[in-house]
Amino acid sequence: MAHQPASVRSAVPGTDPAHPRRPWWLALLIVGWFNLVSAVGGGVGLVVANGMGMPQSWLEGTPFDSFVMPGLILVLVVGGTQALAVLLQHRRHPWWPAAAGVAGFGLVIWVYVEVALLPVYSFLHTLYLTTGVLQLVFLLLCLGILPAGRAAPRPR
Repeated sequence: MAHQPASVRSAVPGTDPAHPRRPWWLALLIVGWFNLVSAVGGGVGLVVANGMGMPQSWLEGTPFDSFVMPGLILVLVVGGTQALAVLLQHRRHPWWPAAAGVAGFGLVIWVYVEVALLPVYSFLHTLYLTTGVLQLVFLLLCLGILPAGRAAPRPR
């Protein structure tokens, strides 16, 4: 009897409904959607509402003279990578883990740069840094790199 190769769909970690990592796959998808909606909403708000009430003086000392470019970067880069990650994960494409990693790191970098450039700190920085890190942690759990619900194996 010839060995039949497993389908790509069942070979992608976290996509088998009977698989124990399924809850992490769903958690990653939920966080990805939250980050996507937040990035697009925030970016559009920055562009359309000229900073959504943030004073123009906060941009002094930054490369930006208005909130338009940061808003476009937020929508296109942060939102774009989140959209790609969510889309590939929904389609169970073999590249979804890479896209989720790029999106998570992209959000963490966005928050880091924003905190470094702006003269104020907001609870939103903590929120989005947390969701970016959660995206990375859930990805590692999906891939089985972090142990979930069991002790890590001891070295011999």
